[in-house]
Amino acid sequence: MALDIVPVPAFADNYIWLARDPASGHTAVIDPGDGEAALAGAEAHGWTIDTILITHWHPDHTGGIGTVKAATGAPVFGPEAERSRFAGLDHGLADGDRVAIGEGEAAVWHVPGHTLGHIAFVFDGVAFVGDTLFAMGCGRLFEGTPEQMHGSLQRIAALPDDTLLYPAHEYTLSNARFAAHVLPDDDAVRGRHDMTVQQRMRGDITLPTRVAEEKATNPFVRAASTEEFARLRALKDHFA
Repeated sequence: MALDIVPVPAFADNYIWLARDPASGHTAVIDPGDGEAALAGAEAHGWTIDTILITHWHPDHTGGIGTVKAATGAPVFGPEAERSRFAGLDHGLADGDRVAIGEGEAAVWHVPGHTLGHIAFVFDGVAFVGDTLFAMGCGRLFEGTPEQMHGSLQRIAALPDDTLLYPAHEYTLSNARFAAHVLPDDDAVRGRHDMTVQQRMRGDITLPTRVAEEKATNPFVRAASTEEFARLRALKDHFA
């Protein structure tokens, strides 16, 4: 079962994702930081949001919950571990739980690192990964440890190579520049860097990405140890 998925740009570099089950018409919004943008995006496609999925508590992912909920009555599913951090959570989720968009069912994965309670929604062939994994990069460690984030990335990387990954930010160009800096002689990294430059010059979206692409070109996913991951994360945090 394939979901119809479209991005809704928000703020400077966020993507709110809309995911619709074509068989039933059921539609979810993932991480609606801007409620008005999410509603307008759904209306533009003739879709009606009936489920709200949250990966983590940060305001650019949760700030529009009230607006969407007031307009649609959609229930909110998100991390139980972060219930106290944002308003509006109806159904708290933990690792191993299941959540559905129509006929499509996702496994809930706990992927800590960016925040301690961060979760991902893993459907057949598709995963919404929030701020855990970015194209050629990963989220900052605001709450978690290098061990947690490295483990979360390795878990995602173990998905089938053709799995489509939907991060929540357009950070690919800055991540590509960093990857090319730390892996200057890697042909796959250089090729993806050059392609990303061209995409962004045209104003194209660079997402989704695929597991195979991240295994080949994402230095954080490629890190062989927690220590190597931590070294790269510290470098990236100060990379101009």
